Amino acid sequence: MSALLPGGKIDESRPFKPVRIAVLTVSDTRDEATDTSGKLLADRVRAAGHELVEKAIVPDDVVRIREQVKAWAASQTVEAIITTGGTGITGRDVTPEALTPLFDKTLDGFSVVFHMVSYASVGLSTLQSRACAGIIDGVFAFCLPGSNGAVKDGWDKVIAPQLDSRHGPCNMVELMPRLLEA
Repeated sequence: MSALLPGGKIDESRPFKPVRIAVLTVSDTRDEATDTSGKLLADRVRAAGHELVEKAIVPDDVVRIREQVKAWAASQTVEAIITTGGTGITGRDVTPEALTPLFDKTLDGFSVVFHMVSYASVGLSTLQSRACAGIIDGVFAFCLPGSNGAVKDGWDKVIAPQLDSRHGPCNMVELMPRLLEA
């Protein structure tokens, strides 16, 4: 086993199971050419060995964000959705408002751990983020800020280890088959 984070390790003897992931950039100003955080996230998803099922960009609009996320969650081809952007505190930042009503379960620990990691990088500026996560129709949904630094911290130090089937003592991949249990 090699160390990853405090309290977590990758067990190389366990099989790696790729996760089917969709990436959504939420922005009024970005397009495919200027979407650096979405590209960075998509590249990291693929580099980790996961399948990037789809990548899209939608404006900071509650209805448009919900439509895209609900379509992916219902597709039965996406196992995790990661958004980047729209988690700040300005008037146009509406990603949490769009997604939290869709959460069947909220992953409160994600926000806590993300802010711990973010604090180590940007200090008290982490207070300006409303990063959140939950489960929508059996699909994990993670909402990251739109900065490249936040995407790196959120993916590298929080999401990637939990979406690695070899991570111990436990990980989210092993729970995926049971998310819709009654």
